[in-house]
Amino acid sequence: MKITSSGIKEGRIDLVYGKFGEDFVGDMPSRSLPFSIHEAPAGTKSFALILDDKDARPVAGFVWIHWLAANIKTTDVPAGVSGNRPGFTEGLNSWGVSQYGGMAPPNAPHRYDLRVFALDAELPLTNGFSEEALIQAMKGHILAEASLHGMYPN
Repeated sequence: MKITSSGIKEGRIDLVYGKFGEDFVGDMPSRSLPFSIHEAPAGTKSFALILDDKDARPVAGFVWIHWLAANIKTTDVPAGVSGNRPGFTEGLNSWGVSQYGGMAPPNAPHRYDLRVFALDAELPLTNGFSEEALIQAMKGHILAEASLHGMYPN
């Protein structure tokens, strides 16, 4: 399985998906990154994702969660779908909101990691779940995992 995104070109995340974009919920960038899933394994019933920023640890004191989602049924997730009740379940990001929260590195360019998991089941999660709840719910259900990385400027 692999994932691609029209929002990441040559290892750089397009500015519209973070603090230099035009879509915000309060101070939080809110235009979600598009992606496509290719070659999902047989038996896949849903997908889940984690988008995080490990480079935030020295600044924030923890890995910043930008997006958690589960029970995704499509292999093509369009830009800006998060927060519009997209037909899948969204977890709590580090801004404390259950939707995509875009890139806003405060100190230097940061690397962002998008991990997508193919699952053999739908997960019993409701909007607002935590990363820990997602990881626990996925145990024993992961058929494949793929990741994509991109840099965003400060």
